[in-house]
Amino acid sequence: MKIDDFDRKIIRALRKDGRMSNVDLARAVGLSASACLRRVQALEAGGVIRGYTAIVAGDDEDGIVVIVQITLDRQSEDSLNQFEEAVRKHPEIRECFLMTGIADYVLRAEARSAAHYETIHKEILSRLPGVARIQSSFAIRAVLRDPGPGR
Repeated sequence: MKIDDFDRKIIRALRKDGRMSNVDLARAVGLSASACLRRVQALEAGGVIRGYTAIVAGDDEDGIVVIVQITLDRQSEDSLNQFEEAVRKHPEIRECFLMTGIADYVLRAEARSAAHYETIHKEILSRLPGVARIQSSFAIRAVLRDPGPGR
């Protein structure tokens, strides 16, 4: 889908406030409400806007965030697919990125405590298919939490 400057303005505005009314969004980007709605619907239908989410303030305060680097023993398409399918089954793993560089994947996991993360490490991460190496880093605090560009 080809996007233009109005579409980019819409995307930036929705990244700042995904619950913005269509009238306010149209005003912010300089379109009529009907034209703006058509564009938002086209961006959604075209897969540019894949969904909306809420960033909950208490998430970091209720536990710990762990950034996990995973290296697989093989990087075949089958190995990657098996790993990714298994990761999706565990709600403790909040995000997963296929990477270039030393690690094959970087995950963001959430745990109630260090002891809880130890359980996640032993019972989930180390049992994921094809895992050769796990390196974990505990986040001290969130400095910036932004859903995307155009803050």
